[in-house]
Amino acid sequence: MSAQSHQSTPPPAGTGVPEGASAAGGQNFITAGEADVVRPRIDVPGATRDSAGAESDSEPVSVSAEAGETTADPAASSGREPGQANHDEEPHAAFRRFMATGWAPIDDAVPSRDGCVPYTAKRRALLGSRFPADALVVPSGGLRVRANDTDFPFRPGSDLFWLTGCHEPDAVLVLLPNAAGEHDATLYVAGRSDRSSSAFYTDRRYGELWVGPRPGVRETAAALEIECRPLTELSGALARLAPGNTRTLRGIDPLVDHSVLRWSDDRSADDRDVVLAQALSELRLVKDDFEIARLDEAVAATARGFTECVGEIGRAMELPNGERWLEGTFWRRARVDGNDVGYGSIVACGHHATTLHWVRDDGPVRAGELALLDMGVEGRSLYTADVTRTLPITGRFTDLQRQVYDVVLRAQQAGIDTVRPGASFLDPHRAAMQVIATALADWGLLPDGAQASLSEDPRAPDAGIHRRYTLHATSHMLGLDVHDCAQARDETYRDAALEPGMVLTVEPGLYFQPDDLTVPPELRGIGVRIEDDILVTRDGRRNMSSGLPRTPEDIENWMGRHLPN
Repeated sequence: MSAQSHQSTPPPAGTGVPEGASAAGGQNFITAGEADVVRPRIDVPGATRDSAGAESDSEPVSVSAEAGETTADPAASSGREPGQANHDEEPHAAFRRFMATGWAPIDDAVPSRDGCVPYTAKRRALLGSRFPADALVVPSGGLRVRANDTDFPFRPGSDLFWLTGCHEPDAVLVLLPNAAGEHDATLYVAGRSDRSSSAFYTDRRYGELWVGPRPGVRETAAALEIECRPLTELSGALARLAPGNTRTLRGIDPLVDHSVLRWSDDRSADDRDVVLAQALSELRLVKDDFEIARLDEAVAATARGFTECVGEIGRAMELPNGERWLEGTFWRRARVDGNDVGYGSIVACGHHATTLHWVRDDGPVRAGELALLDMGVEGRSLYTADVTRTLPITGRFTDLQRQVYDVVLRAQQAGIDTVRPGASFLDPHRAAMQVIATALADWGLLPDGAQASLSEDPRAPDAGIHRRYTLHATSHMLGLDVHDCAQARDETYRDAALEPGMVLTVEPGLYFQPDDLTVPPELRGIGVRIEDDILVTRDGRRNMSSGLPRTPEDIENWMGRHLPN
């Protein structure tokens, strides 16, 4: 995916409940009289305080401890949520009594744990060492409304997942400093919507008969090897934190933001919270062996998806919106081999390839044109690939297409060749731009030459004019997020030296807009980008996506094997 210029900016404050959402998270209940709530409300201004705000003397749930599951508070809600009314009939008392009995014992088997779990305690310790005297609050995020009473598929916040391996919505990690100078970790989770309350069949959003079971508090503790407590206790736990010594990862869960800030009049919290977000990004810059293996898996699945797209080009050409067919082909591979796509797939054919992030994917696939495919599989452990190939739709480049492609390929290789420990993160960009600017000057598009355009003096009259045809940066970090570690400070990312274990993209491009009168007519509407995922090794680099062909000859041979007859 085309690299945006890295800026170390704070996350959104997110201090309010989103417009149209209720403080309880927008559950859609069947009955106006039922009061079962699975996601407890966090105490926010204007909301009715419920069991989430009550003190609890129950013992924490750990790997070896026993504790009860979350139970719903019958006074927590007065019925349907505003704006999410439905037309279901209210179950009568006899039906509710019938639904309360006749169920087999709950299966409390421990769910399979994510492979990252053996690494998470060390990660939490590293984060805690940055803030030895502070409490740290890191949420997973909640379900987000797509339309009316339909939610987007849930994907946990990357930082919470990196620290715990938890895939569930609404979870909140709290790290409390202890007398030993370390931190005690507690993960607050919603637990099951089991048969102990009617929520299992009345709550469309969390009820187990609607969306299936999720692990209980005990099972989560065992699977993630971390102390867990019911989410109903979170509000009280947050209220006990010292405002001046609490840092919250904001912008992930507005209910958590609201709750923490309600008890704090300390405006310096904004600065403290920005530093926490920066620290998390910076800790994730260097990948461990487990993370590198997961990225390799995601890249391999991505290569399979690209190959399958080539095999479907013929069918796509038969449709008025053939880009959608190729997008769907890749999405199927992502869902089979991984969790999902890591970002909105870009399938840009013809002049659509000149739009950097063409995610509408609704155009035709025409013979004689190029198809720019920028796609990545997000694996089951949530690490994503990010690969771009520009392909001739009929399997053969025209002479002009090949001329443009060769420039971008030489620029990319120049960028890749700079990747090594100790090199600057910006070195690939500088090397790639040297090649591109030189070619543009040779084509007469830079009247004062390449060096005048490459000048870093903003006062120079022609500085940067080559960027009209190659607007984006060349590299970004890659990992759990496609633009990974985005909150890291410039001195640790953009202006820093590369280290072994870092993974970055190298993805130059050339884009000649169809309405750009500064370029010859024959170039207008041509867009080319080539992107690979590069691991910094101890002695240089490894192209993780080298399994997909890059040279024109290799692309044509590969497509010849996979295009339909």
